[in-house]
Amino acid sequence: MEMNNSMNEKQESEFANDSSPDELKNIIEAAILVSEEPVTVDRILGMFTDATKPERSTVNDLLLELEQEYANRGFELKRIEKAYRIQTREEYSPWLARLRAGRPPRYSRALLETLAIIAYRQPVTRGEIEEIRGVAVSTDIIRTLVDREWVRQVGVRDVPGKPALFATTRSFLEYFNLEGLSQLPSLQDIRDMDTIAAELNMKLPLDEGRENPGSVDDAEEKSETNDADQNDEHDTQADLLENDNNIDDMPTDGPADDGAAADEDSLNRNIDNGENSEPSDEDTSKPS
Repeated sequence: MEMNNSMNEKQESEFANDSSPDELKNIIEAAILVSEEPVTVDRILGMFTDATKPERSTVNDLLLELEQEYANRGFELKRIEKAYRIQTREEYSPWLARLRAGRPPRYSRALLETLAIIAYRQPVTRGEIEEIRGVAVSTDIIRTLVDREWVRQVGVRDVPGKPALFATTRSFLEYFNLEGLSQLPSLQDIRDMDTIAAELNMKLPLDEGRENPGSVDDAEEKSETNDADQNDEHDTQADLLENDNNIDDMPTDGPADDGAAADEDSLNRNIDNGENSEPSDEDTSKPS
């Protein structure tokens, strides 16, 4: 342990004497590569002792040089808020995806809608999310977003009940490859979650089932059903018009009409002769 410390001190001493910009750039590059999360300039400066600590402006200049050197490489230096990470370029994702074992996690449309509302309206309460979506928000959805570290509670609303306020995290920006919330697509240009995914150059795996009965797909199905009903109603009206035309086209003269007239004359004669008439009060009275 003491031997390792002495070696580290020796290396730092040689670095202080050399103070080569290329060597400093290599250290910064190595630090970003091994870090599991984006590295800020403050963390980079914290790696050095007071005797070897470079200027902040020097670190920023070297980060810009690294970004330019990676311009024609398969990876890039990406800024996430005030932190930096080295990542592969988006255009190579179809080939890199074949290296992964198993299927990627799938997210329901309800979860993505909830996440979008939090991203655009943050900080926002669960009740406000439900008011916007028009349906209740499942506790599992909020728990999933928190577990994935895309969302966190940032406080409470100063109203009766003290509902929790939710906002997005840096992990949300990292996953969706955003430098900041200002890179979110404009709300005026958004129609559905597929459009958001296209704006972010991502393909979001969605569940096959629909959880929201008021979704666009359901609206399209209702429209198709209404169109079918209107077509059926139109066909029925056409049949009725055709039947009316057939009745109007029937001949007015013929044996059938003569028979009807004969029956009417026979009925009139019977009435005149007193046949099939009801008995009067006089006929039903008793003889005196």
